[in-house]
Amino acid sequence: MISTNDIRRGFLDYFASQGHTIVPSAPLVPQNDPTLMFVNAGMVPFKNVFTGLETRPYVTATSSQKSVRAGGKHNDLDNVGYTARHHTFFEMLGNFSFGDYFKEQAIHHAWTLLTSVWGIPAEKLTATVYHTDDEAYGLWTKYLPEERIIRIATKDNFWAMGDSGPCGPCSEIFYDHGDHIFGGPPGSPDEDGDRFVEIWNLVFMQYEQEANEIVGELPKKSIDTGMGLERIAAVLQRVHDNYDTDTFKALIAASTSLTGTDAEGERRASHRVIADHLRSSGFLVADGVLPANEGRGYVLRRIMRRAMRHAHLLGAKEPLMHRLVPALVAEMGAAYPELVRAQPLIEATLRQEETQFRKTLDKGLKLLDEATAGMGEGDTLAGETAFKLYDTYGFPYDLTEDALRTQGLHVDRAGFDAAMAEQKRAARAAWKGSGAKASDDLWFDIAEETGSTEFIGYSADIGEAEVVALVKDGARVDTAIAGDTVAIIVNQTPFYGESGGQVGDSGTISTDAGLRATVTETSKQLGRIFVHHAVVEAGSITVGDAVKLQIDVARRAAIRANHSATHLLHEALRQRLGTHVAQKGSLVAPERLRFDVSHPVAMTPAELADAEAAVNAQIRGNGTVTTRLMTPDEAIAEGAMALFGEKYGDEVRVVSMGTEDGGKTYSIELCGGTHVNALGDIGLFKVVGEGAVSSGVRRVEALTGEAARAYLVGRDERLREAAATLKTTPDEVPARVAALLDERRRLERELAEAKKALAMGGGAGGPAGPEQVGGVAFIGQVLDGFDAKGLRGAVDEAKQRLGGSGVAVMVAVNDGRASIAVGVTDDLVGRITAVDLLRKAVAVLGGQGGGGRPDMAQGGGPDGSKAADAVDAIRAALAEAPVAA
Repeated sequence: MISTNDIRRGFLDYFASQGHTIVPSAPLVPQNDPTLMFVNAGMVPFKNVFTGLETRPYVTATSSQKSVRAGGKHNDLDNVGYTARHHTFFEMLGNFSFGDYFKEQAIHHAWTLLTSVWGIPAEKLTATVYHTDDEAYGLWTKYLPEERIIRIATKDNFWAMGDSGPCGPCSEIFYDHGDHIFGGPPGSPDEDGDRFVEIWNLVFMQYEQEANEIVGELPKKSIDTGMGLERIAAVLQRVHDNYDTDTFKALIAASTSLTGTDAEGERRASHRVIADHLRSSGFLVADGVLPANEGRGYVLRRIMRRAMRHAHLLGAKEPLMHRLVPALVAEMGAAYPELVRAQPLIEATLRQEETQFRKTLDKGLKLLDEATAGMGEGDTLAGETAFKLYDTYGFPYDLTEDALRTQGLHVDRAGFDAAMAEQKRAARAAWKGSGAKASDDLWFDIAEETGSTEFIGYSADIGEAEVVALVKDGARVDTAIAGDTVAIIVNQTPFYGESGGQVGDSGTISTDAGLRATVTETSKQLGRIFVHHAVVEAGSITVGDAVKLQIDVARRAAIRANHSATHLLHEALRQRLGTHVAQKGSLVAPERLRFDVSHPVAMTPAELADAEAAVNAQIRGNGTVTTRLMTPDEAIAEGAMALFGEKYGDEVRVVSMGTEDGGKTYSIELCGGTHVNALGDIGLFKVVGEGAVSSGVRRVEALTGEAARAYLVGRDERLREAAATLKTTPDEVPARVAALLDERRRLERELAEAKKALAMGGGAGGPAGPEQVGGVAFIGQVLDGFDAKGLRGAVDEAKQRLGGSGVAVMVAVNDGRASIAVGVTDDLVGRITAVDLLRKAVAVLGGQGGGGRPDMAQGGGPDGSKAADAVDAIRAALAEAPVAA
């Protein structure tokens, strides 16, 4: 029996022998079609080639394209497990011609491969053509009798890329599984039976249409074909059911072995669901999709949880899905190496999701059993109950629907939708009640209409998206033109919206039609709408446009480096200062980082240097940075640091980086920001400042990468300049500066002594010797340029010249200001105080107050030109109130 792997290889080898280029499968996340949730057909990666927007170095190609149909209008999820041919994940074999060969050769290739290479009997095959496509009909008569060439007038045999663009008739090839199976040929009343199964669709792109009207023929006619690998495997392995082919049999054998149950009767569908959903889950995770509550991640979560419920039905008491991954890799890893590379991530993601879901599964199923007790076949479960299962226990609507399917029960979808709408209304009211701005109504309207923005920037710097809303001057608009400043909202984006201290991305948004918009910043509204604040430089942008998004890669790289550095710094400070250290705020910008932590005192230079060295040691170690999704409780149990006061949902992103001696992870934190892939990408870390923010909160400022290097280069240049000025080498600058400071202090002391000696010998305020004023010996002097710190000493010396009794006043004048000291000998303290005399002088100097003891007081004022007048004021005070002996 030919294996599925051999069929895939044989298909590609055949077309390679016919001059086609083998093109590897594109990822499941579309790179060039923002309107698609997932790649769902073989032609999707070639869409821009067909439309002429892209050229490639080949004109014919062949591929085996990974595809998923589990969301939007292409959704096979509900039927998977219950039919022979529905899958969430499938492989589409295809051959393509971009203006090279056309109908005749396409039909010839298909017939040759099916009958000559694979040996399918010609009598088993039937072809359909579009009812007006006489050319294709005539070509098929070379291979089939006319009774097995069927004209079809429906859209099943006419394909279009959209309302406008390339289109053309199709020719489908059907395989007859035999009259023992119910069903009729295509176009007959019994065509929906399983006897005749479509195995290959040949699309002849020959027309151009506008607004669903054909306007002419394409200048270069093209071919797009698609053949489901699972269907042709069933044919070539001579089984009627896709789930009886070798790949599925191997996966089902693994699940029967691990659960100890066979795949018969009621358990048959469960094993099939698990096998199918294992494939889609594994490939989606390998292509970068992780479980989430929005967008692609939510579709993946629905797929995973549907499989996990069926594992529960089979009696699995512990998480099962992750234990099946080795079987998946064994079957498909050779053809798709990304499965092998991502195996640890796939296993960890499945284990985590199933562990989390099992905590609520039993409670949810119990509620479901209670709600359906007494119901009979055909009855309907209330929508409010289905919503409670979704809101409280994480049961997607379709999981509830699937759980009731075997009992013949239905779910009130309208009631479910009404309960969902009421929850949104309550959320809006609660948001308003929290003091939110009136403008938030606008964002609520957009969120309810368009859904949340899917962030794809963890793994992509560029992307394509559909414009879902535009806001200009606080109001929604349909179009923005050159010169407009506009907020652009798209369905998915690589631009990070400012949050968690990390600034938003900047970059460009463009179209092939001439739009060029510069995104200056990106913000988040309501925590889920990414808003691109942009200026339209050229062209125009309209709601519904498909646009290309490109972040500023260099700026993002600098931001990533700074963000990862804050995690390393946080741990370094905790290890050196104590576990009381906790993040209180941060700024992660491209040019710098700022990190606020709880700590009661200033950090010493040695502590900062030690922390800096620890961070750089981790950078040199170049450890990988990993991310995982888990519940907040599980994350904290693993040692992840959470920010006090931060609100976390049911699931958090855990970022781990670096290693310590013994292999322990250096830093584990809850974080939704962007980070480097390896710590070596940070390059360098340099602390440039530390200071107080508020009581008990310290701020560390630092640089990384090129900014840190430039800082050190600049500092080194300034050191060389200083060395040149000092006429020494950079290494000798500290010693030279110390020597100069010592010399300066010596000269300052000598100068002070000289000034003091000069001042004591007489000054502008009067003679050096005492005079008699009001019966009291008095010395009053103005000392220009005298250090105010020496005033008390000068007063003490003057008091010695008073002969044991009297008043001494010294005024120092520096830079226009005056400082004054007044001394009174002990014998006069009971009759006159230094403080009273001082206040009279201070008032003259334009100052206020002043104070000290009764025998010594000191003060000053801003007007040094009145220094002599201040001395006179004290002299006058003594003269007006003579002190009796």
